[in-house]
Amino acid sequence: MDRYIRNKQLDGFGPEAQERLGQSRVLIIGAGALGSVAAMYLAGSGVGSLCVVDFDNIDITNLQRQLSYTEGDVGKSKAEALASRLRSINSEIEVEARNAFLRRADIAALVKDYDLVVEGSDNPETKYAVTESCEAVGIPYALGGVAQYRGQAMSWRSGYPGYSAFFPLGAEAGGYMPCSVGGVFGPAPGIVASIQASEAIKLLTGIGQPLLGRLLLIDVRTMKFQTVRMD
Repeated sequence: MDRYIRNKQLDGFGPEAQERLGQSRVLIIGAGALGSVAAMYLAGSGVGSLCVVDFDNIDITNLQRQLSYTEGDVGKSKAEALASRLRSINSEIEVEARNAFLRRADIAALVKDYDLVVEGSDNPETKYAVTESCEAVGIPYALGGVAQYRGQAMSWRSGYPGYSAFFPLGAEAGGYMPCSVGGVFGPAPGIVASIQASEAIKLLTGIGQPLLGRLLLIDVRTMKFQTVRMD
């Protein structure tokens, strides 16, 4: 009863919203700077079942921003290390790790088993595949992206514009630059990941106003926030 008391004390939240969280299944695609931080907040908040998917291993360069991992985790599977971290945060929830590279067919088969997807991959191709698969079967998602000092976040559920409505171009045409080339400001993904976790909780519980039909743009260097609407 005590673990989630700060949630239940919130205006508009209460025991009913907490119960919905406890019955929810969330898929985390990408265990990097976005997915790892968002997943920790979801575990702490009491989401009943979390599945983490990532094919990568932890590198020393990740530790500048992926604060769920330690120096002792370098070389380990991100999915398995994050799953272990989530279990240490909340032993009452179910946590699964999938150390796998997801192809489009894999994603389509996987998302239908969950109530919501947190999309935290680091490339547009995966984002298109994940969001299109979710939209095809009506699974809501909370999506984030980071480049250098900038970040973006949006949510989707049936009846609203999705990722491709805001980003109709492919990776090459859109000028995608990986962080291994352009760098990334360490706190930026933490801000975006926290927003993703907030969006996921709102979508799962029905509280508040998620970023539906809206794209939130963040520039951490100037601390300017802008919202783009797609009506």
